[in-house]
Amino acid sequence: MAKEVLLGNEAIAQGALEAGVDFVSGYPGCPAAEVGDEFGKIAKEKGVYFEWSTNEKVALEAAIGASFSGLKTLVTMKNFGLNVCAEALLPLCYTGTNAPMVIVVGDDPSCWSSAQTEQNSRAYSYLAHIPTLEPSDVQECHDFTKLAFEISEKYKTPVMLRGTIRVMHQRGPVEFKEVGIKEIKVGNFVKNPHRYVTLPPRVLEMKKELLEKIEKIRTYAEKAKINTVRGGRTPVKLGVIASGVGYQHLMEAQKEMELDLPVLKLGIFYPLAEKKVSLFK
Repeated sequence: MAKEVLLGNEAIAQGALEAGVDFVSGYPGCPAAEVGDEFGKIAKEKGVYFEWSTNEKVALEAAIGASFSGLKTLVTMKNFGLNVCAEALLPLCYTGTNAPMVIVVGDDPSCWSSAQTEQNSRAYSYLAHIPTLEPSDVQECHDFTKLAFEISEKYKTPVMLRGTIRVMHQRGPVEFKEVGIKEIKVGNFVKNPHRYVTLPPRVLEMKKELLEKIEKIRTYAEKAKINTVRGGRTPVKLGVIASGVGYQHLMEAQKEMELDLPVLKLGIFYPLAEKKVSLFK
């Protein structure tokens, strides 16, 4: 294992490399741009195809083609970019993926970066029914990226990794595995209208299959180690549920106030581990 101080976005890139990513596309919007910048430096050496696409919709459509052709894919964009590619995203959740796909989205609370608004991309979790992981620090940027690829591979669905500027532009020590040099992999698309064509009446069956898939992932989330209860030595009947950078702000506030309240930290934002939340007291 190696250990270096990395930017959150660099840690995401490293996690994708360890997951065996073959194809990376995106559009350079902050706070997610450094993910693509990193692959721009290392893609050829690591045997990864990388492109800055014309826009986010093109980036996602190129990645969809790569996934359908058997290539592990990563797509990166800022929050507004998710709007641009929504036309392709929602049908993708119906068809599902072939090879794993992770969509990295950078949100910008308080508009410290390039965002025009504080759009919360987690709304797309519910709209598109896309599983969503939310790291809170640099090590989790790395670990959650690898986990996102695992979930995508197991359930044949795209997975969103939602970061914010205070996570993606945070620096910290990260433990990771060195990845060697490999050749660029070539995909092979096999036609399957039943799987990939979203037209009636098949599209109605796809919706049912998607909702059933989400419930399976919800069961997984109930047992996932990244949904955990921490702390709880302060003798008051009060607990806090937090995720992402909000968890870090909470722990900092507790330290300043000399509190140790029980905290349910949600690494998987959607689908929500409803039983775990209801049992949290």
